[in-house]
Amino acid sequence: MTDYEPMPTDWERALAVVAHPDDLEYGASAAIAQWVDEGKTVVYLLASRGEAGIDGIPPEECGPLREAEQIEAARVVGVSEVEFLDHKDGVIEYGIPLRRDIASAIRRHKPELVITLNHAPHWPGGHRNSPDHRNVGEAVLDAVGDAGNQWIFTELGLPKWQGVRWVAITGSPNAGHAVSVESGLDRGVASLEAHQKYLEGLGPGPMSDPNVFLRDHARQTGERFGGKPAVAFELFPA
Repeated sequence: MTDYEPMPTDWERALAVVAHPDDLEYGASAAIAQWVDEGKTVVYLLASRGEAGIDGIPPEECGPLREAEQIEAARVVGVSEVEFLDHKDGVIEYGIPLRRDIASAIRRHKPELVITLNHAPHWPGGHRNSPDHRNVGEAVLDAVGDAGNQWIFTELGLPKWQGVRWVAITGSPNAGHAVSVESGLDRGVASLEAHQKYLEGLGPGPMSDPNVFLRDHARQTGERFGGKPAVAFELFPA
């Protein structure tokens, strides 16, 4: 296997767009902590509030709980701006409303880098990916183009933004780039630990132990990136 290429560093603003609370914390947040340390600005946009994410907790209770956990997880890595849309957790649909919401955020925040989660049919290792992840990821890629076209979503009343240079996909089976997270990994782990109720709902297993899961992945990625802990991304030029 070939080594990872380094992620671009000549950018100042990023927008991270994912389906659920916890999506960014399974890897990307360690990189985000590293970037915030370097003076970069990152904003989070969540398509849902994760209200269907914990078995045994009704959505009307679960949504506010997971929203609060996400805000704390973001704070741990230095992200102060977290926005939530109201697409329904578990049945998020690809379509014009989702594209419009994401394009609106891109025009408002003017990122150079957009971050999202794996939207391929499968995770590395072969497990099936969820429809929410697939639909949000596809909508992100399309919304970048939408945001740059002045004749699309004119009802938003926002000027076009053509400044997105890359879309970075975390958790992708096709990752070819990486960023070292030596100084960000501890906070990446702590950010996932902030999803306390969600992790408790998962029950015993590797996904519910942030310290083991994230450090193992960072170590394995680092074996192809200079031997130091790292987070990998698939990088699309915009």
